Amino acid sequence: MNLEGKIVLVTGANGGVGSALIKALLDKGAAKVYAAARTIAAVKELVQFNAERIKALRLDITSAASVATVAEQCADVNLLINNAGINRCESLLGLAGMEAAREEMEVNFFGTLAMCRAFAPILEANGSGTIVNVCSIIGLVNLPVNGTYCASKAAGHSLLQGMRAELAPRGIRVVGVYPGPVDTKMTAGQEMPKATPDQIASAILEGLELDAEDIFPDPMSQGVQEQLEKNAKQVEKQFAAMIPA
Repeated sequence: MNLEGKIVLVTGANGGVGSALIKALLDKGAAKVYAAARTIAAVKELVQFNAERIKALRLDITSAASVATVAEQCADVNLLINNAGINRCESLLGLAGMEAAREEMEVNFFGTLAMCRAFAPILEANGSGTIVNVCSIIGLVNLPVNGTYCASKAAGHSLLQGMRAELAPRGIRVVGVYPGPVDTKMTAGQEMPKATPDQIASAILEGLELDAEDIFPDPMSQGVQEQLEKNAKQVEKQFAAMIPA
């Protein structure tokens, strides 16, 4: 894919990866990037980076009305990057496990599904296009201490596989991104090796330029994916052993 001249919508634009993606897209020559977040104020500073090419959007992907409004406003999009997501850092049996699971599914699965459904006709009308769904490497293997989030991202992985099959005949590509830990607000306070948002954004765009279907944008995710291909059951056991005593 040639990113030059593309018109892009990035959800979760107020987060570290979202803002890094938008700046990287401009560097690649994107003609316009819609920066979508729950409030305009959340992306005000980002828009100032390049007010001519970055357009702020108020978007709540869990609201059908909000998604419909944004779809009407962005009928020129030919690349959709579903980056918005939440992580409540709960185990499946944790005190807030049910609440966390419902909230994460609402955003990470249902919200992403709503965006795909709303923009598929737009991309097709614009002569095909691409949807990028930012999932997680722990959507491919559950890390039990973060079990509810993993389950929502596993649903997101299945979602993109289904969307890929349904949209291929309409000329729309669906690309999955599976990062490991990234140094953002979402992982604040968690002691572990983390990629930077800039590293993740750069790897995502490089993958798109190479027409990759699945992108593992950092060393941790690449290592886990290699292990999953060799022995998925062993990886499951390794992750299960990470439950604190």
